[in-house]
Amino acid sequence: MSQQTVLIAGASGVIGQAAIARFAAEPGWRVIGVSRRPADLPAAVDYVHVPLDLLDAEACRAAAPQFAGVTHVVYAALYEKPGLVAGWFEQDQMDTNLAMMRNLMEPLLGAAMGLRHVSAFQGTKAYGAHVHQIALPARESWPRDPHANFYWLQEDYLRERRAAADWSLTIWRPQVVFGGATGVAMNIVPVLGAYTAICRELGLPFAYPGRPGGLGEAVDADLIADALVWATGTTAAGDETFNITNGDVFTWADAWPAIARAVGLEPVFGEAFSIVEFLREHEPVWDRLVARDGLRVARLADLLGESHHYADLLFGVHAPGSAVRAPVLVSTIKLRQAGFGGCIDTDAMFAKWLARLAERQIIPPASSPRP
Repeated sequence: MSQQTVLIAGASGVIGQAAIARFAAEPGWRVIGVSRRPADLPAAVDYVHVPLDLLDAEACRAAAPQFAGVTHVVYAALYEKPGLVAGWFEQDQMDTNLAMMRNLMEPLLGAAMGLRHVSAFQGTKAYGAHVHQIALPARESWPRDPHANFYWLQEDYLRERRAAADWSLTIWRPQVVFGGATGVAMNIVPVLGAYTAICRELGLPFAYPGRPGGLGEAVDADLIADALVWATGTTAAGDETFNITNGDVFTWADAWPAIARAVGLEPVFGEAFSIVEFLREHEPVWDRLVARDGLRVARLADLLGESHHYADLLFGVHAPGSAVRAPVLVSTIKLRQAGFGGCIDTDAMFAKWLARLAERQIIPPASSPRP
């Protein structure tokens, strides 16, 4: 088989980083990662990083000759505003995400004459989960939910460019994504890692910060990466939209004991509180841990990105009264019927990613993890 080349936009993000590692491990693939900063991966992962700000249209045009051999694109780049949630409703953020995609794809489409497939990402906001309670489970066959969203802007652009072209398009709608990337908009793993380290350092109880209830689904970034590779080798993924999850359901409160076991602490339950405020208050403790343990991410802000705001949302911290976040569940029947059956236990996923953060010296290791 001749070599194929995948370009992964958003290379330093939670999905992009996992996708680079997965494609680089697959025989016959050349991997190009596009992002402002490189993915935080072992030196043995063979890929080419092209430093590029997708808001800079001129820089994207200048980089396009490097993309002439690209056969597949994974577009996982994302722009979010500080504070995260408010920006989801603001038109300028939607316009910015569209501009980033256009800035990259227009010159790339002119250069990559052998392009065969593009994967792009949405999420459960496609079903209006951030603006109203949704019917369960959400299905890809439903009509487009009538709300403003950059997903629709990007999808309409890609479908317009797809018309009469030789490449196919797959739209992915993952549930809440968990992975190893730091400093990103929506990855709870580093938030849990920092919270764990501070609790252990101060001898504080490993208190669950959220409200009870809140049934949900998760998806492992490595599982998404497996699905991306699968999609390049089957016509069943072409011009389709797929939900993707780990395959089980969970609540944060019920998962908390498993998370506690993974980090060698005892779970405690009480009143809900803000992770944002907790981490802000204890930032000097993180500084002390970095200095003492030689951690690789010096500033707490660089570890968290905007993900601590996402944690407060998912934990239901700011829900009024005793309310909990309405469940958001999606059907994955379509993806399974198309031929992808990958799955992972969500408790095992939490343990895996927290262990990897410790192995990479991003968080301190657990002192005495429980079996």
